Amino acid sequence: MTAVRAAAAGVALLLATACTVPEPPRGHAGTPGGTVCARPQNIPGPEKATTIDVVEQAYFCILGTYYGGATMDARSLLIAGFAALTRELDREGRDLPGATMPALTGDRKADWAAFETVYRRIAAQVPDLGDRPAVVTLEAMVASLGDNHARWAHDVERHPDHYDGDGYGLGLAASVHDAQVNGEPGTALPPLFVTAVEGGAARAAGLRPGDVIESINGSVPFLDGKATAVISALYPRYPQARPVRLRLLRQSTGRRWSVTLEPGLYQRDLATLQAVRSKLLDGDVAYVRMRGFSSDAANRVFKAVSRLRAGRPLSGVVLDLRGNGGGSPVEATRLVSAFAHGKVTAHLCTVRGVCETLRTDDTVELIGLPLVVLTDRGCASACEHFTSAIKDLGAGRLVGTRTAGVISGPAQPYLLADNTLLSFPARHHLGPDREVIDRIGVPPDHHVPLTPEDAADGRDPALAKALTLLRK
Repeated sequence: MTAVRAAAAGVALLLATACTVPEPPRGHAGTPGGTVCARPQNIPGPEKATTIDVVEQAYFCILGTYYGGATMDARSLLIAGFAALTRELDREGRDLPGATMPALTGDRKADWAAFETVYRRIAAQVPDLGDRPAVVTLEAMVASLGDNHARWAHDVERHPDHYDGDGYGLGLAASVHDAQVNGEPGTALPPLFVTAVEGGAARAAGLRPGDVIESINGSVPFLDGKATAVISALYPRYPQARPVRLRLLRQSTGRRWSVTLEPGLYQRDLATLQAVRSKLLDGDVAYVRMRGFSSDAANRVFKAVSRLRAGRPLSGVVLDLRGNGGGSPVEATRLVSAFAHGKVTAHLCTVRGVCETLRTDDTVELIGLPLVVLTDRGCASACEHFTSAIKDLGAGRLVGTRTAGVISGPAQPYLLADNTLLSFPARHHLGPDREVIDRIGVPPDHHVPLTPEDAADGRDPALAKALTLLRK
């Protein structure tokens, strides 16, 4: 799953849940069985304008299906939505004297009816704003859940010249992941430095791994040790095209300079896009790097280890999950099953504490080799399902830094009437020992962070530590 950008990749993968959905004040055309929201059966058609009816559909979908929807105070959704609506009016210079929140009683249907009445009166006075009032209202409702696996996917655009595998942005990766910036900036630690140059403007400007980013658009990335919002400028998404000015320090030479990078399309190294990459280290260690827990990812790991094992004994496996944004919890469970049998891998629980226990798939053949897993703050969602199970079960050791803490629960998409997708978890994820991992992450057994000096010199201290552990 998702996160995070990276986290966002696996929101449509699992969990059929039978729920009782409250009926909205009126039915919604096109929703099978008269339910408020339904899972998409096919690829959605072209997006339509978002209306108050779509917002209503999402409101009752959340209350009826979202983890926590049954017990939440629905007024929080309406208040968040109305606040966003009034901010949009103010931003457009169109604030209205009648844009006042109606009195709410706690009755979900009655409160919606009161909210809708005021909304329609406001929207009728600003018809030139199109569907923007409804869009900001729904965005705010979803954001108010405070759930890292809840999102509304809409207005998704791609560069017209995009080709399979192309990247968009500045062409660099930094020590603070974009998922941290958007989700948990408090987990970021100074200094901010370049960890990889992928291409585009960063490569053209001569940036190198290890270059310390002292300022972004004239603002410092950390203030009193805390990450600032300016770091998000390092990760623009199309159609964002505003130039980004960086002040840099190359510690090896003491050079300080400034450069302006313009976001754009760039070709990435296709090898880095492979779901699973593998190689032999030190002659007898299988190194396998996974980008995500996509469909069949576990089988790809098994095949990679098998190929490296052919004709030679192996002393262990290093599984590199740094930057792995998650995906399928089924694949996470299957991968755990190659290192442990007869064990619990996680629990998926309702808001009332009724849990489903997930167990290893003991039809998966055990690899039978010592395991070291490399982790960082980019390991999220299904990646944390796997790492927490490996740690709790004693099936391997974790090296690197703490994981993202982005694992509220597997998300399920629901199709709205404007052909957009609303996604959120129906059940909450707990680790094998019923511990909460969401917002906390999984700590490594051996804390080995990357430094600017390491990046500049091409060193990988976490991988070096992993190899040392396998030699003991």
